[in-house]
This record gives sequence, structure tokens and C-alpha cells, in this order.
Amino acid sequence: MEPAEEETAAAAVVQVDDADRLLMHKIERPVFSEAHLRSQLLHRKEKTTTLRQKLALHFQCSSQRAKAAVFSFLPILTWLPKYPVREYLFHDVVSGLSTGVVQLPQGLAYAMLAAVPPVYGLYSSFYPVLLYTFFGTSRHISIGTFAVISLMIGSVAVREVPDSYMPPTNGSNASAIFDVADRDARRVQVAVVLTTLVGIIQMILGLLRFGFVAIYLTEPLVRGFTTAAAVHVVVSQLKYLLGVKTKRFSGPLSVIFSIKAVLSDITSTNITTLILGLVCLVFLYAIKHLNERFKNKLPIPIPGEIIVVIVSTGVSYGMTLAANYKVDVVGEIPTGLLPPVAPDFSLLRTLVTDSFAIAIVGFSMGISLAKIFALKHNYSVDSNQEFIALGLCNFISSFFQTFTITCSMSRSLVQESTGGKTQIAGLLASLLVLLVIVAIGFVFEPLPQTALAAIIMVNLLGMFKQFRDIPTLWRTSKIELAIWLVTFAASVLLGLDYGLLFAIAFALLTVIYRTQSPKNAVLGQVADTGLYCEVDEYEEAVECEGIKIFHSNASIYFANSDLYVSALKEKTGVNPEHIQASRKARNKPKASSSLTCSLKRNAEDGETTHQVLPFNKTGGDQKNGCLTEGHGEADSEALVFRPSLGSVRFIILDWTHAGFIDSVGAKAVKQVIKEYAAVDVQVLIAGCNRSLLSELDRLQFFSEIVSPEMVFPTVHDAVLHCQHSQPNSAC
Repeated sequence: MEPAEEETAAAAVVQVDDADRLLMHKIERPVFSEAHLRSQLLHRKEKTTTLRQKLALHFQCSSQRAKAAVFSFLPILTWLPKYPVREYLFHDVVSGLSTGVVQLPQGLAYAMLAAVPPVYGLYSSFYPVLLYTFFGTSRHISIGTFAVISLMIGSVAVREVPDSYMPPTNGSNASAIFDVADRDARRVQVAVVLTTLVGIIQMILGLLRFGFVAIYLTEPLVRGFTTAAAVHVVVSQLKYLLGVKTKRFSGPLSVIFSIKAVLSDITSTNITTLILGLVCLVFLYAIKHLNERFKNKLPIPIPGEIIVVIVSTGVSYGMTLAANYKVDVVGEIPTGLLPPVAPDFSLLRTLVTDSFAIAIVGFSMGISLAKIFALKHNYSVDSNQEFIALGLCNFISSFFQTFTITCSMSRSLVQESTGGKTQIAGLLASLLVLLVIVAIGFVFEPLPQTALAAIIMVNLLGMFKQFRDIPTLWRTSKIELAIWLVTFAASVLLGLDYGLLFAIAFALLTVIYRTQSPKNAVLGQVADTGLYCEVDEYEEAVECEGIKIFHSNASIYFANSDLYVSALKEKTGVNPEHIQASRKARNKPKASSSLTCSLKRNAEDGETTHQVLPFNKTGGDQKNGCLTEGHGEADSEALVFRPSLGSVRFIILDWTHAGFIDSVGAKAVKQVIKEYAAVDVQVLIAGCNRSLLSELDRLQFFSEIVSPEMVFPTVHDAVLHCQHSQPNSAC
């Protein structure tokens, strides 16, 4: 290559490098405002479909839509025809038998929590499980009795039919005689009617596509609630473990009353009952520990519960513990199934509130566990269909004398860990329970109640481990920790029903608190980019001259609009009221009533000019040539450093994180724009999403001094607009 050509090539390279550097420092592009977007770039599609056409399309019936509706309502039609018998059947059989072995003693035990005879726990472990096979979408959850729901049912049953219940008499002179059988029969009626109402509510919510309601029961709330329920359960089982005769309490402070009653009667403890219960507790705990430690080596978990049931029943029968040692036993278990009976709907009036709470809690337990297993095994569950399925299970089963059910965590883990593949496993578990009901139920009549109490207590160990959430939440989220603690305390002290309502209200209040306490910041530009970050956190973020960019990570509505405006004035340091007062003070003929001290800093150093606002000289002192804040009259003004009027000409409101705005918020923003306009500071809005802009249009936000020309799609567009308006400014 010739020397002249080499020099020309080198010069070209230098020019390219210079051009690249220039491009990096200043990227030229059009500045887009909302007015420009609406007039030039974006045009809304004309909506040609009328409301009548939309409704007709939505309710249009076709064979394809009818088929989809049937398959959605009966999910078994989608998976049963494609069921791979050779691959799945053996696993489902093993899983079903293992789950049934656990379900049998838990059904008997949880009936005690529900304050009904044990046989009704077996009914509740059969009918709903059978129905869920047809209507449920989860392949791994085990439907049936569950401690928390059973306790909530029992609390209502005891409240409506207390231990001192006397049946109504026919004659005016007849005296009522207390009868345990009559009391238990009445409690069964209450539990059945409550279950019917729970099923109706769940079906309606599912049909209305309300499957999302579970999101309002946040995880800390659910874990705090279930931990409190575990406390209630353990306290309720103390009398069975000790063999003391105390009444059952319900409502606020029932835990305290129950503990007081047990302690006051502790001297009448049945030693035989206590020893048998402690032996069962230790054995079950050891088996649970072994199952957990060797879960990868054991083909199926050791069925500790059924071993306890069989052995304790045999010991009780052989030693006639009920007669010789006054040990309380299960008692009569009728053989066979009961015919369907219509619930006593006269009891509905007092059960509506309780049924809503139980319906939501039961669904939340089921859907949360169903989603965990679905994610693990790569399939999906329909939350709305789960609502309908649980509703149908509860509603239809209630005619066969069952109480409310949901999924059990312990049984679901057994069903999944033993290789269950589909709902067939649950079906086989229910058939095992059916075998006991129709053939060998009488065998368990000598079963000691203290053994059932031990089964219940050991199964709650997992819930008590949730106390470990407290240090974790302390490190991660103080608000979620507050939700956990408030839920736990309220549910323990007020009862599960009132405690849950209080916890939900508190959780919603924390959402309002977060919107009223958002993170506010002033943004600055990162050099040679269109990025804007907080100037207080990042050294590279530099404020643009004459421009304040205010960022808040909350929407603007009635609850926080005033706080938003206050934070705007405080963070930017530009308060229109102070500026107006300063102007009036400077225009006064006498300077004796107010003093002004200005601190001017070198603009070349990148620092802004500040001024000290006037105040009544009777309320302050003068130090170092400037006035300091004092405690004078009420109308005196404090000494506050604010950017001078010449230093800030534009304020940009970054609404990137604003999801919505209401009429109160829009009025507040519009008013503050007017206030700044009165002192020659222009307010611009940046980062609005299209739905937020539509809300502003509906609220008639763009009128008077506010126009679409003041709204920009990004913060960078707004900054470029400001810089074009004042050519000498720079970031």
C-alpha cells in the first residue's frame, strides 16, 4: 500500500472512532410525547363488535363448546381413556393401599376433633374421596378429613350444641334428661348442615370463576393460621390423653379455658390412659423419624398409625381396659352405610359466616398443595374446577352424614411418595375404608381414645415446625412476619373463625400501608445512557441541570394521594408555597420583619444555588450570618434550605410503576401541577402505561393547563424535551 493510501485509511479510522465516541455521548432521536403518539403514531382500532354481539358470542352453544364444558366438568373423561394400565396400575395400587392404611385411623381420630362419633370420620373418608376421582384435577392430593377443618367444624358444633345440651321436650311438664346420644346426634346434624352450606358456597365460587380468592390467604397468613390451629388441636386432645372429664369450649379464649379446665382436674388423671397414650406418642414419633430419615431406602413408609390402632385395640380388648381401668374407648361403630338423608336446613341461619370461612380455608389448603405437586410432576390443575370439585364432594357427601373435607398434607405426601400416578390411588384408598365400614368396623370399637389423641398430636409435628418461619421472616420481611404473628395470636386467642377474619383484615391493611409508604427517590442519568437511577444510591447517577425527576413505586389513589404530593415536595426540595412566601417577603418595603440569607455555590462544581426562607425574627436566632429555626409564634416560618427558583425549571414525575389512579389522585396531581406552574416550574409525566392513560382520559385529566404534550412514554423522552427547551442545560 502506498504511503498516501495508508494516511487516508488511518484518517478514516480516526474519523470513525470520533463518530463512535460522539454517538456514545449523544444519541439523537425524535422526542415522543403523548400528543405526538396520538396524532402521528398510534391510532385506536374501531370497535365494531356491539355488546349484544359479545354476549351472543360468549353464550353461543356448539357441539365443540359443549364437549369442552363436559370434559372440564368431568376431568376423568380426559385421563381415564388414556390410562396406561401397565405403567401406572401397580404404582396406584401400592399408593392407594398405603394411603388407605393412613386414612383409616386419621378418619377415626379427626372425627373426635369434629365433635362427632368416630364412624362419621370413616364416612367422610369414603364418599368425598370417591367423588373427587371423577371431578378433581390433581393426581396426587389425598382428599378426606383434615385436622384444621375438623377442628373448625367441631368448634361450631360445640358452640351450637354445648356439652350441657338438653333435647327439647314435647310436654310442658316433662323434664329434659341429658343424653350423650342425643347431644352427639344433634352435633352431627350441625356438622352435616354446615358441610352442605360449605359445598354450596364452594360450587358457586367455582362456577363464578373465583378460584383466585386463595391469593388473599398469603403464605405467612396460612402458616400462622395452621400453627394456631395446631395449638387448638393439641389443647383439645389433652383431656383424652390424660383421661380427664372436662367440657369442651369454643369461641374466644377457648384455649385458655380448656387449659384451665384440664389443670384444675389434673388430679383425676387416669394413669392407665396416660401411660397408654404416652407409649403411643413415643412409638409414633419414632416411626415418623425413621420414615423421614430412611425415606429414600424404604419402598413404602412404615404405617405407624395403623400399627398403633391394631395393637392398642388388641390390648384394650384383651385386658378389657374400658371395664377394668375406666379407659375411654371409641364405642359402637355401626356396620354398613347410612341411607341418604336431607340436612336440617333450619340450622342454616346461624352457620353462614362459619361456612364461608371453612369454605375458603378448605379450598386454600387443597389448591396450594395441588399446585405444588402439579409443578413437581409437570401437569396443570384448574383452580376453578378444584373449587367445584371440593364443593360437589362436600355437598353430595353431606346427604350421607359426612362433615367437611379437604386435602391432608400428611396423606398426600404418602400418596405421592409411594408412587401414586393418578386419582385411581385415591379411589383404592376409599375402597379400603369402605371395606372397614361394611365388614369389620366393629373390630375397632375397643380402640382407646387416647391412642387416637396420640395419632392426632404426632401428625401435627410438621405444623409446629412452622415456628421456624419467625427468624427467617425477621431477616427477609418484617411485614410478613407481622402477618404471621398477628394471625397466630388472633387465631389462638379469638378462635379460628374470628381469628381468620381478623388476620385477613390485617393482611389487607398491610397492603394499604405499603401503598402509603412507598419508596420515593430522585433519579439521575447514568452517563452516556438512557438509564435513570436513584442519585442517593448510585455514584454514576447524576441529576440533569434544572430538572428534578421524582420516582415513586406506588399507584396514586385516595389513600396515598396527599402523601404522594408531600413526598414530591420534600424529595425534590421545591415547594411552591415556600417559593411564593419567599417572593412576598422580597417584595416587602421593609426588610426588618424578615431576613434572607442565601448560600451560593459554584455552579461549575455541579452544585445548585440555595436560599434560606424568611421567618418571623421573634422566633429564631442568627448564627454565622444565617437564621436558625426557633420556637416563635405559630405563624413563623422555619429556616429551610430549598433550591432557588432559578435552579429547577422542570419536574418529571416517573409513573413507570403506577398501576392505576383514581379521581382523588388525579385531582391531587392536577392541583400540584397548577401550583408549580404558578411559580414557573413545569411538571411533566413520564412512563405511563396505556391503561393508565385511558383512566386519565376517563377522569378528564387532560384539561385546562394539563395536556397530552406534558406526557411522555419514557423518562428519557421527558428529559430530552426539557433539554431542548433550555439548550444550555446538560446532565
